[in-house]
Amino acid sequence: MAGNMSACFRLFCTLQTLMSEKVTQMMEWASKRSVIRLNGDKFRRFVKAPPRNFSVIIMFTALQPQRQCAVCRQADEEFMVLANSWRYSSAFTNKVFFASVDFDEGSDVFQMLGMNSAPTFLHFPPKGKLRKSDTYELQVRGFAAEQLARWVADRTDVQIRVIRPPNYAGPLLLGFLLAVIGGLAYLRRHNLEFLFNRNVWAFSALCFVLIMISGQMWNHIRGPPYAHKNPNTGEISYIHGSSQAQFVAETHIILFFNAAVTMGMVLLCEAATSNLDTGKRKMMCVTGIGLLMLFFSWLLSIFRKKYQGYPYSFLMR
Repeated sequence: MAGNMSACFRLFCTLQTLMSEKVTQMMEWASKRSVIRLNGDKFRRFVKAPPRNFSVIIMFTALQPQRQCAVCRQADEEFMVLANSWRYSSAFTNKVFFASVDFDEGSDVFQMLGMNSAPTFLHFPPKGKLRKSDTYELQVRGFAAEQLARWVADRTDVQIRVIRPPNYAGPLLLGFLLAVIGGLAYLRRHNLEFLFNRNVWAFSALCFVLIMISGQMWNHIRGPPYAHKNPNTGEISYIHGSSQAQFVAETHIILFFNAAVTMGMVLLCEAATSNLDTGKRKMMCVTGIGLLMLFFSWLLSIFRKKYQGYPYSFLMR
């Protein structure tokens, strides 16, 4: 009995020493780089093998130029923002670490976990096996640092306040735009009738509405990828298959289609109310009907693709 207790005590001390060494090493790496770079050996030793009393958020990526993964570079920048926000916050502890595994440095890890796409974010809890919720839903939530921080908070109870480095491009662009508008107004200070032109204000309002309904705010908030490339077939998808998400390319397509439908409606209204000769009005009418029917059909087709089971279509499926 005493021998068994002594053996258990020695095992406990060994595990505690091993865990302490792991934490010390992870803290040392984190002090040099917010996102710890892991290869196959380091992953198996410090993440996969027990014991471990800390969570690890790992981004599996492919950043080498020959991989041509533009989304990986964008996701890496957001992941770095999140990791830096945690590493340099006053609340930083050894409860959570951020790491990355590049395919060219740890292809065996990809094979071990059965992954064939990048980027992928996984949470490795201190104890137990991976659950479905430990895999970040990239296609649904995007890879913005703020969205990643919410997911990390759900999995680890660690609240991270995302702090982005200052970006002066926006204010400079706004200042330049205001300077251009001010300069034009000054040059035409004796002829400002254009400010009271209904068409100018109607066009400006129409552009704003088209931008808003196309999903630009979704892109700004969620930070989705531009498109998705299937790693197995190489096929590129510009339209997301779910109604809960969309790509940046999809936003541009929807914006163009809505603008074309709007142009068709404007031409029809002009054909009905203008004082032009009959030939021109007929041409405007035919063009407007063509734009309206064609691009509305395409919009309805996209809607059917995203909302599976929608029964209606027009001209094309």
